[in-house]
Amino acid sequence: MSQQFHVPQSKADADPRRWIALAVLLLASFMNLIDVTVVNVALPGMQQQLGARSSDIEWVIATYVLAFALGLLPFGRLGDVIGRSRMFLLGVGLFTLASALCGLAPSIDWLIAARAFQGLAGAMMTPQVLAIVQVTFPPEEKGQAFALFGLANGLAAVAGPIVGGLLIGANLWGLDWRPIFLVNIPVGLLALVAGWFLIARTPGHPGLRNDFVGIGLFGAATLALVFPLIEGHTEGWPLWCWALIGLSVILAMAFVIWERHQDRRKGPELLNYGLMTNRGYLLGLITATLFASGVPALFFVISLMLQAGFGYTALESGLTNTPFSVGVMIVSIFIGRLGQRYLKERWTLGAVLLAVGVLWLDLVIRDLGETLNQFVLLPPLFIAGCGLGMGFSGLFQTVLASVPHRDAGSGSGALQAFQQIGGAIGVALVGEIFFTDLSAGFASGASPARAFAAAAGPALTYQVVVFTAVAVLTLFLKTPKPQAYAAPPPPVEA
Repeated sequence: MSQQFHVPQSKADADPRRWIALAVLLLASFMNLIDVTVVNVALPGMQQQLGARSSDIEWVIATYVLAFALGLLPFGRLGDVIGRSRMFLLGVGLFTLASALCGLAPSIDWLIAARAFQGLAGAMMTPQVLAIVQVTFPPEEKGQAFALFGLANGLAAVAGPIVGGLLIGANLWGLDWRPIFLVNIPVGLLALVAGWFLIARTPGHPGLRNDFVGIGLFGAATLALVFPLIEGHTEGWPLWCWALIGLSVILAMAFVIWERHQDRRKGPELLNYGLMTNRGYLLGLITATLFASGVPALFFVISLMLQAGFGYTALESGLTNTPFSVGVMIVSIFIGRLGQRYLKERWTLGAVLLAVGVLWLDLVIRDLGETLNQFVLLPPLFIAGCGLGMGFSGLFQTVLASVPHRDAGSGSGALQAFQQIGGAIGVALVGEIFFTDLSAGFASGASPARAFAAAAGPALTYQVVVFTAVAVLTLFLKTPKPQAYAAPPPPVEA
């Protein structure tokens, strides 16, 4: 039988160290979040120094996102089993180790493997954070604690490209891009030591179990889809690419059948079968996956175009992307005043702003010549950033509106996982468009600036189409009831 954990019901009843413990949780989350955004500005340097192919560079991003996505649900459940604070500290320690392995990578294959390790470690940390807050803070303080997480997310989005550019530009000890990973070592060690002494120990529930067959089928289906999408343009789309895509469909069907079997025998489920038969939730999940597929690929393309095409430094590239992050942060801060009102409308408007901003950006890039004045990119990037901040503010609550409260944790965890998978698929599809057009541009004798601009324009069309589709699909989603979900539930109560 698991040990009971005291959940405070008032400030007087709460752990006096809770706000310091929250700072440790925020520090670890910030380290994970900033690592996602900081990598984009380092991609050209990685490709040049490590002799990487175009698909290898895609894998540097996609491997992390995939590993993170595939680890969210099983590690969330494992945190329930062995204790969330213990799982969180284990994740911080392994993330720190993985960051060291990334920074010391002697080859692109090493870097890709280390990024997968880093993604899994991030998936160990992330599901535990909100769950620890839920049982550490009394009800009257939870809203403030969750607001601080939103602020940390916004700051990470703004700081990532700038910090990455500064570290790469400084070329510390001649290490070029490597400090963007190595800087996590002291930060991670600080979070690990402070967390050990400050974060209350939450007990585990040894009677709970993980759905390992479901994990295997879900992971295999995802990898079978994403791998050929990334490698296809490099390999010339051989038969095995199409065979893997077909296999991914079969594995996805097998996953659904297995989860139905587990539901009937009352066994552990990776994704509740009841959610898979909930049409409102499925539509929301598909819409959210599409929404999430557009953003990582956007900066993947822009960073390569700015640095490899127009000769920008990593810092100049990061500063050029900053208006997007500023838009996200500004909207994230002020949108909280709306509370639970207009959630569906926020998501719809956010998708429209993203579509408009990226379309404007697409038109600007298509009209570029041999030089680029970065200020022409600022307005469309800011508008797109405002769209992302507005869209994500209503995403969780809108998608979960049709989910029964008993399945809220599982639904939230699956939503986060599919968001990450959407990001990996977006990178793969946009990378296919971008590098195919880039090769054609160089083959025609175009200069680097014209070749990269000509490839980036059509690649951004994917985002315009996707965000427009999201704006339409959100019109068919169920309108959430006010106060139904005061905060996104932690993805650990599957």
